[in-house]
Amino acid sequence: MVDVSQKNELRDRIEAKRKRLEAKVSELKADARRSSREESAKLEARLDALADDLKEGWEDLSEAVAGKLNAWLKNDD
Repeated sequence: MVDVSQKNELRDRIEAKRKRLEAKVSELKADARRSSREESAKLEARLDALADDLKEGWEDLSEAVAGKLNAWLKNDD
C-alpha cells in the first residue's frame, strides 16, 4: 500500500497531466489534418490506459499500480 501523502501527491500530478492531455485532445480534434487525428487517437489511448490502471480507485492503490502511474507520468506527450 502506498503512503497517504505520496498517494495524494501522485493523484495531484496525475490529475494535472490528465487535464493537459484532455485539453490537447480537444484541440487536436478541432484540427482536420490527418496527423492531428492520429496524435489525438494516441493520446486518447494513453488516457484509456490510465483509466484502466485506476479502475480500482485511489483508496487501494498498490505499489505496482503506483509504479505504472509514475511511468505514465514520465512518458512524454
